[in-house]
Amino acid sequence: MSITNQQVAGHTFLRSMHDDPFFPDHLVDEGKAVLRGLCVRIEAEQPSDLDSLYRLTQAATEEFNLLDERFGAAGSGIETVAREWICEEFWFVASAYGFADADVEVLTANRDW
Repeated sequence: MSITNQQVAGHTFLRSMHDDPFFPDHLVDEGKAVLRGLCVRIEAEQPSDLDSLYRLTQAATEEFNLLDERFGAAGSGIETVAREWICEEFWFVASAYGFADADVEVLTANRDW
């Protein structure tokens, strides 16, 4: 399924991480895929309230938790700056789908990074 939200479809996820050589490109690409997958799920499930959205974003956060282990194995990691960039992307997604009042801390409440 392709993303139909034009704001999201035209967005380059994790650009700052991709531009930073500390983060392996292939793992950043996997992070982008997690975010795109979140968008596909939002479009398919059409959450009607914040709790429904939070369930979707926290499932995607679990994927980032697993990805962080792979970053660590590659000599990198989701550290302070990357954490902020990733959280900003989660808020961008929430906002693009009409949830501008979403709490970024709750969007990724179950993060290990």
